[in-house]
Amino acid sequence: MKYARLTKEQFEELQQEFINFLASQSITGEEWKEIKTNKPEVAEQELDVFSDLVWEGVLNKAEYLEHFSPNQIYLFKVTELTINLIAIEVKNEAVDVTTRHGYAWLQQNLMDDRVSLYTSSKNISDDRNKDIFALIQQGAVITKGDLYNFFEKHLNLG
Repeated sequence: MKYARLTKEQFEELQQEFINFLASQSITGEEWKEIKTNKPEVAEQELDVFSDLVWEGVLNKAEYLEHFSPNQIYLFKVTELTINLIAIEVKNEAVDVTTRHGYAWLQQNLMDDRVSLYTSSKNISDDRNKDIFALIQQGAVITKGDLYNFFEKHLNLG
């Protein structure tokens, strides 16, 4: 397995896609029930293959990711060749940017001495999707990039 198995909830959301996946392998609903009962290891393999296919589709489309912690925000933009980072660090123990109040404080105090902005860039490895998946495993979520684009303009990076 290249990525991670989808959760039960994710499988439920993708039930029709999973049925289509099984059908593409000429596995009927009855046959699937039989496989789950009599060949659980085969069923596990099918779940893993489907999970990887779903992850590949999602990761292929991913361009922006965000990761919030109480005093830091990491904003990522994935290009063909690089992963670009804008990092915002708040050096004020009273502020937690994961809360509405803390985020509002950051918006109002962006130029405060207790707010540091950093940028960085690294080359993508031979496996772009694996690089993105590693960020997701560390807590990043895929976004539309609004926050990244705001800071990119604010920092005159674009």
